[in-house]
Amino acid sequence: MISNIGIPGLILVLVIALIIFGPSKLPEIGREFGQTLTEFKSAAKDIVSDEGMKEEKKPALSALKREK
Repeated sequence: MISNIGIPGLILVLVIALIIFGPSKLPEIGREFGQTLTEFKSAAKDIVSDEGMKEEKKPALSALKREK
């Protein structure tokens, strides 16, 4: 979706953002967006690693059930 914007579309979006928010707010908005993206990535990594741990435990649990 974003890859279809292209350079002219990206420039247009940046100009519109500059007009709406003004030059003083854009760095602050960019910083907040970056922090949000970083938090999202770390949460996604935690979810993926938790699922990986659950999958690793499944064979161990099935082996315990077979022993009984």
